[in-house]
Amino acid sequence: MNIHILCFNIHKGVGWGTRKSTLNLIHQQISILHPDIIFLQEVRGLQFEFLASGLWPHFSYGKNAVSPKGHHGNALLSKFPIHSSENIDLTMRRYERRGLLHSVITLPEQNKNIHLLCVHLGLLKKDRRKQLDKIVSFIQQKIPEKEPLVFAGDFNDWSSYATKPLMKKAGLQEAFLTTHGRYARTYPAWAPILKLDRIYFRGFQIIQARRLIKKSWRFLSDHIALEAILAQTE
Repeated sequence: MNIHILCFNIHKGVGWGTRKSTLNLIHQQISILHPDIIFLQEVRGLQFEFLASGLWPHFSYGKNAVSPKGHHGNALLSKFPIHSSENIDLTMRRYERRGLLHSVITLPEQNKNIHLLCVHLGLLKKDRRKQLDKIVSFIQQKIPEKEPLVFAGDFNDWSSYATKPLMKKAGLQEAFLTTHGRYARTYPAWAPILKLDRIYFRGFQIIQARRLIKKSWRFLSDHIALEAILAQTE
């Protein structure tokens, strides 16, 4: 069975070059694409419920940052039932709240758990390294080695450091690196240079990985959305 994945930092539902909400357009585009599982970052308040409406009956949300204007964090939308969910605190600095959202699903007529991890790492390299150490320890201790895993989000990984510990210590592969031999350039959306957004996995084979760079997608956020199709391995 193939699983269709989307990963997108939605910039709190505001596109670049405008102060207007892009939520309706995001909902329209993800509905056309119709992926099985969506990994979202920079989701404000209950935006994830609006984005899930109509197609994704199951969702989870990890609230990370709280301010007088509300709160924001990471979210997962799924066509498949979510059996459990938790948000692991990755905060290294009081002014930059971060978290790792971990949810578990089971595909229809299957007994195997699939673990979903959604993240938005910190802006400072030393913080990201500590966060990755904590994530690797979490995977090693909490997720059985034989259970499939998809780990996606905005890694803010300017120097491409993240893959080495995730590959060597957690057995993960990165979708674009495996398929194209390089990471996807995703930021800024108007002239993508930096390779910040990633889709890592284990227990799957990668069928396809691409950036969503058509005009209908390109103005929805300051990040480019990523799409991958994964096939389960025995």
